Amino acid sequence: MIAVNMTPLLVTARGQSKRSVVLPALAAICSVLLCPADAFAQAARASGPNVLFIGVDDLNDWIGPLGGHPQSITPNMDKLAQRGVTFTRAYCQAPSCNPSRTSLMTGLRPSTSGVYNNADVWRKAVPDAVTLPQHFMLHGYEVLGGGKTFHGPQNEAASWEAYFQFKGFLHPSGKPVNGIPRTGHFDWSGLSARASETEDTRLAAWAERYLGEEHSRPFFLAVGFYRPHLPWYVPQEHFDRFPPSRVELPPTLEGDIDDVPESSLRSFRDHDNVTKYGQWHKAVAGYLACINYADANVGRVLAALEDGPHADNTIIVLWSDHGWQLGEKRQWRKFTLWERSARVVMMLAGPGVGAVGRKSGRTVELLDLYPTLVDLCGLPKRPELDGRSLRPLLHDPDATWDKPAITSLSPDRVSVRTERWRYSRYADGEELYDHGADPYEWNNLAARPEHGEVKASLARLLPKHPSRKQTVRYPDLPEAERRLVEVPEGRFRKSDPSNYVPLRETLD
Repeated sequence: MIAVNMTPLLVTARGQSKRSVVLPALAAICSVLLCPADAFAQAARASGPNVLFIGVDDLNDWIGPLGGHPQSITPNMDKLAQRGVTFTRAYCQAPSCNPSRTSLMTGLRPSTSGVYNNADVWRKAVPDAVTLPQHFMLHGYEVLGGGKTFHGPQNEAASWEAYFQFKGFLHPSGKPVNGIPRTGHFDWSGLSARASETEDTRLAAWAERYLGEEHSRPFFLAVGFYRPHLPWYVPQEHFDRFPPSRVELPPTLEGDIDDVPESSLRSFRDHDNVTKYGQWHKAVAGYLACINYADANVGRVLAALEDGPHADNTIIVLWSDHGWQLGEKRQWRKFTLWERSARVVMMLAGPGVGAVGRKSGRTVELLDLYPTLVDLCGLPKRPELDGRSLRPLLHDPDATWDKPAITSLSPDRVSVRTERWRYSRYADGEELYDHGADPYEWNNLAARPEHGEVKASLARLLPKHPSRKQTVRYPDLPEAERRLVEVPEGRFRKSDPSNYVPLRETLD
């Protein structure tokens, strides 16, 4: 048997050391590390392919392959689309960072985990869940991450052997600079800084170095870019490509919200401020600038892979955690169940992806990525996962597929998307949209009796018994349990639970 120290060191926010019980998540890792030596050696002999797992925060469908905005400039994502399969109807399981990323990383729906909000502590809600990176770690992969993978302060050390953590983001002087009073981080401006000084580009450089080196084990490398998350501060060169006076606003319709349930809407404060202070065109330009900046960083990483020793044996996944609204239905940000908020970027390329340069219009979900990567890499399946492997669609994008996409804001605010329809149910009403005739979801058909049968069939696809558990909220955690994982650059941890040490929060 392999001897393992089962009492990890817990570092508090004040830097004081305490002894603590091992995290529940380590049980799965320990099950491998405490198994007979020959079984462990077998796990350590994993053979490829590698996985390059690239996430982009708050990125909606405004990229070339999805056609969400005609002026978006994303040459590197366009190039990736030519190398693999692009899913044109891919959706998040929750339109906010923490529950979406929790679902992606655990393979469990919010209706299974009970994690619906950014403040819900996902590990407390699902203490026995084996995350996607942990599953690869358990089967001999070298597992590294950087940037934003899990939601900010809820990143956990037990899911990584090494991690590149953001140190702090550059801001323009005199922020906020858009002229909206008390706007907080709802702000946009170019930076008089070189890209190499910004956090996402530092992350890209870290990934470039790793991809340029030989490695003794196959790897799972997660690279999580932060922009276009607010505030929209990126080098000025990206803003220069989108003069506000020439920027097209997203399509809108006067009176669009007259036929929707009240609980489907959020505050109108952002939209009222944007229009009052003449910032709508500038805001759209800022978002497009951040997408262009994100695309440049994605391109750096993809070029490093292509020029390095792992080009022919690495699966590439590009994903975003949810969409983003920029004035549609007088809404900004995410947190709604409409198409612009729920639709995400999802592309796969590399080994196991046979339909090169194709698009699939089947409805797929972010949580499908976990079983898909397990399948493509030949790892043991996890029966508890809620998703389904996309492998059939990677070979034939038009293959028969009967799985809808579910997006939840809470147990009582949930939406189902099929290839033609979106049906959403709230405590105070319903929505039904025919995307074949109404791609902008301007005409709510839920009250029309002729659509009663369609509505009933879609309602049967919603979760039958969604979790209503009371989850621990992050602000209520003891200070010592609020943690981010950080490993100094150039130092790697071995797959040993005694090395998975929760460290204090370091983000500004």
